[in-house]
Formats: sequence, structure tokens, C-alpha cells
Amino acid sequence: MNTKAFRFARVGAAVTSLALVGILAGCSSTPSSSDTPSGGSSPSASAGGTYTLWDPYPDRDASSTWAAAINACASTLGITIDRNSGNTGDTVKDLTTAAGNLPDIAMVDNPKVSTLAAAGLLTTTTDNGLDTSKISPNILSAGVIDDKTYGVPVGANTLGLYYNPTVLADAGVDIASVVDYPSLTAAIKKVVAAGHKGITFSAVGTEEGTFQFLPWFWGAGADLTALDSTQSVAALTLWTNWVKDGDAPQSVITNTQGTSWDEFKTGDFGFAENGSWFQGDADTAGYKVIQIPSMSGGAAAPAPTGGEFITIPIQTDTSRYAMSSKIVECLTEGDAGATALGYVAPTADGAAAQVAANAAGANQFWVTAVGDAKPRTADNLGIKYPIISEQLYTAIQLALSGGASPTDALKAAQAAAVKNIG
Repeated sequence: MNTKAFRFARVGAAVTSLALVGILAGCSSTPSSSDTPSGGSSPSASAGGTYTLWDPYPDRDASSTWAAAINACASTLGITIDRNSGNTGDTVKDLTTAAGNLPDIAMVDNPKVSTLAAAGLLTTTTDNGLDTSKISPNILSAGVIDDKTYGVPVGANTLGLYYNPTVLADAGVDIASVVDYPSLTAAIKKVVAAGHKGITFSAVGTEEGTFQFLPWFWGAGADLTALDSTQSVAALTLWTNWVKDGDAPQSVITNTQGTSWDEFKTGDFGFAENGSWFQGDADTAGYKVIQIPSMSGGAAAPAPTGGEFITIPIQTDTSRYAMSSKIVECLTEGDAGATALGYVAPTADGAAAQVAANAAGANQFWVTAVGDAKPRTADNLGIKYPIISEQLYTAIQLALSGGASPTDALKAAQAAAVKNIG
């Protein structure tokens, strides 16, 4: 999840940044573009050589803080990093079609790591010597498949329940009363009865919809291997009833997280589920945030971790891995890379530095929330997750649009997932 919109895919021109001197100084080099991602590795693996990095951020040009973080690492290591953001943002597709021309470093959304590992495109930390000892285990686990680590997070984000204190005060709602699904629904209904709008979120028929549903799904005690369980039905019934009763708008069916946030920013809604990357906007507007509650109360439900992993694809010249690992460590060991992208840093020291500086909205709330979150590919799902997710967001769409009951939609989803997984 990014600072402005969810980063499962990005569209835009490729951007190449030359190495500049200065830690996180503004970069003024002029970006260039191409129709396809640039090729793989330069022959030289020595200091002063060129290393290629693909990321899915074409919106972050050569003047961005992300480009500056890359440039700072290049300067420190005495190399040039040839950065390319890709022409489609579908880094997985780009990598799987770039046989023999893979970049030194590739950044992908964390559930895609297992897909690329299964395709035989990624090195493990045993292969490349990357040190992961300082990375928070719950965030790192998205890159661990069968006890082998295939990448590290540049940072992480997660979801929370934002609220508008002005709207809640007008409706007579005390946020402290929101401790479980029934009390949240009661608060939403009071907000609507007071002439406001209830809650907005993203239930779009893509991975974004699954991502936003997972806190409620896991919070009901459901498991991704049993989409038709009683707990799963309870979670989808919650969302379905909100839409059916007018407590949430019909627009949630097509809302991305960005458009859902735009709805919330109108000031009409009491609540919105959304990501840590909107904390800056929330601070400006005076909105507050709590962790999403579980169905029965008590400890907050786990939310999914978002954010990209930095991976080191397989190279014919294995001597390149040593420098590639240094680049990855430079971008992840502190808080510079994560702050530049609006993420919580993946190390305890990096996160503490962000809190001290209130960098990228990384306050203690979000550091705690990320610490409580878990990857979507957790529970050893690996490459099964994308199959399950597709069936889950399809079921969500079907139920919220009135095409089937939550029970029937989830039965069909479970059957399809089992069939497709084999």
C-alpha cells in the first residue's frame, strides 16, 4: 500500500535515475522514458559498475524522495543504479518474460514473491548472502517459503478504522464504545440516523477488495483455506448488511482505496477503513484512527501487511549478488527507503527513528498496527494465495451486489478455489 493509492499495479513511463551525491538530497536529474523495461545486468560487478533496479513506482520521478534514497545508496556504494519503473507496473509479468535479461534487483508486491520463487526466478538469502536478522519477523515472513527467504520488505503498511470526530460527536457516538462488530454497526447506524453517512471502504473486484476484507475475515476467526466457513459467512454478512441497509454506499463495490478515501474526505462519513499511507491527509483533516476490532471484541483483529519486497533475481554472473545485497541492505536497514515510500520501516530501529521524526505519518499507532499485522500469504499459503484471493473478491462482489447470499457466494468460492488449486 502506498502513500496515495494501493500499489498492486502501477502504470506509467520508465524512469532512470543516475547516482547523485548526498543523503536524501533533492534530485534534479531529468527522467527518461521507454516503452518497455530496460534490460538486465551490466557485465561489471565491481564498484563503479551499473546495477539495474526495477520498481513499480512510475509516479515517483527523479525528483522524488524515493529516487533520492536510491541515489544516496548508489553514492555510498560507489556504483550507478539504473532505475526503471516499468511501462505497465506489472513487475511479475515483466520478470517472467525477461528470461536471460533479469534486473539485479526487482521490487514486487509482497504476495507475488512466492509466485516468482516458484517460477525459479529469485535467489534465496543463502544464495545472495543478504542479512535479514534485523527485519521484523512478521513482515519478513511474506518472503519465506519452505524455510527459504526470497526477499525482504522495504517497509510495510496496514489498515485501520479512521473516524471523523466531528461527525461522531454530532451523532452522539463515543469512539470508546466501538469494541466489536455489533458496537461498530450500532455506531454507524447512529451516524446515519443523525443525517450523515456511515462507513466507506473498498470492495472492488481486485486484490484491493480482498486486502480490505481480510481484517473483518480474520477478525471473525475465518481461515483462507475454508472460505465457506461459518466465520467467513459472518464477516461477509457484516459487509453485505451494511450495504443493504444503507450504512455503506453502493459505491464500495467499485471503490478503490483511493476513491474510498476521497469519499471520506468529503466530511460526510463517520467511518472509513483505509491504510496507513493516508495518515498525513487524516492529520490535516483532523480525522483519527483506531485498529479494526474483532467480531467478539478483545484484541484487535490482525490486518494484512501491504508493501513491496525487494528481491534479487537469478543472474548468470553470480558475483553480482554481493553488491546487489549491499544495495538491498542500504534501502532497508534504516528508515530512509521506507519513509520515502510512506511505509513503516521493517526494522525496530528504523521504525523508532520514524516515530521520533513523525516521518511519513509513522506514528506509534501505525508501528504497533504493523507489528500486529500478518502477510496475506501467511499460514504457508504461498502461491495458493492469489487463487484463493480471486475467489474471495469474486464472492464479495457477488454478495454485495445482491447476486447471491453470502453463504452461497462463499460456497461457490470455496469450490472454485479447491478446484483451481488442485
